Amino acid sequence: MLDIATIEKYDAQKMYKVYDKWPEIARESFESNQKSVDFDGIDHIVFAGMGGSGAIGDVFSAILSKTKIHVNVVKGYLLPTTADSNTLVITVSVSGNTVETLTVLDSAYKRKSKIIAFSSGGKMSEYCTKNKIEHRLVPQYHSPRASFTSYLYTILKVLHSALEIKQQDILESIIELEKISKKTSSSNLTKNNPSLNLAEWITDIPMIYYPFGLQSVATRFKNVLQENAKIHAIAEDVVEACHNGIVSWERESNIKPILIQGKDDHIKTKERWNIIKEYFYQNKIDYREIISIEGSILSKIINLVYILDYCSIYKAILTETDPTPVKSIDFIKQRIS
Repeated sequence: MLDIATIEKYDAQKMYKVYDKWPEIARESFESNQKSVDFDGIDHIVFAGMGGSGAIGDVFSAILSKTKIHVNVVKGYLLPTTADSNTLVITVSVSGNTVETLTVLDSAYKRKSKIIAFSSGGKMSEYCTKNKIEHRLVPQYHSPRASFTSYLYTILKVLHSALEIKQQDILESIIELEKISKKTSSSNLTKNNPSLNLAEWITDIPMIYYPFGLQSVATRFKNVLQENAKIHAIAEDVVEACHNGIVSWERESNIKPILIQGKDDHIKTKERWNIIKEYFYQNKIDYREIISIEGSILSKIINLVYILDYCSIYKAILTETDPTPVKSIDFIKQRIS
């Protein structure tokens, strides 16, 4: 098992300490003095962001999936052609300098969409000040991906009324985050830590299966495994995989399946989980299950994200890898005009 000395040896910039404080950061962000904003006449919402910032849009898309408001998540340069003056465009860039998101912000301004932006400063803040666009400064903790709770709960504070997200669900999710932290954080480096157990099991390429509603969790897990642990990872919808991806298991490989399941998945989705597990059992394919808690979709997501994000940090340490540097991303950013 790991110990703090080993973690600090490889986690040179102390990412794990930020994760230990995630529940505290979440509560402080939601209880901050950030001013709420309301928007009238919204029939379309667009979340724009890349990487760790883009994960925020995925979460909100899941939370709002049962509402009557059409939601798009843009991870790139192009604002949907349907965006107009009744569209609320929410741009998120922790650095404030993400070129793709700045392009979407400019397009939204030219189309006279309703806009609110969130960043720690940078060009996004300057653009909003110049054009009198609603902007909120949000601190960065360590890195964009580690700033997840800071941004998620600040946006919830500012927009939960406009987006009709229940305050009770938000507070419940923070309580659940506080509970899981006791099991998952660096204060519990024992065999009872679910994140550490999963990190030790991942020895090859993980195939992350997810149900409808939890795509944001699977995508986030894939991304942080790639950034923190520097390993390949794949994510697939479990129902869609039954029509194609399942065939790939007919050959031996170094892929290992991880099944992310919701407590209240659709009855037919639960049927698929059972069939796939039976298939894996019959074919002697080792797999792991990660099952959500009960509660609101927000509580489910934040609980799973915490477990799986921390898994990626532990996986990095176990392979003697510093989770912070992202040299390949830096290489690309230096060449983007």
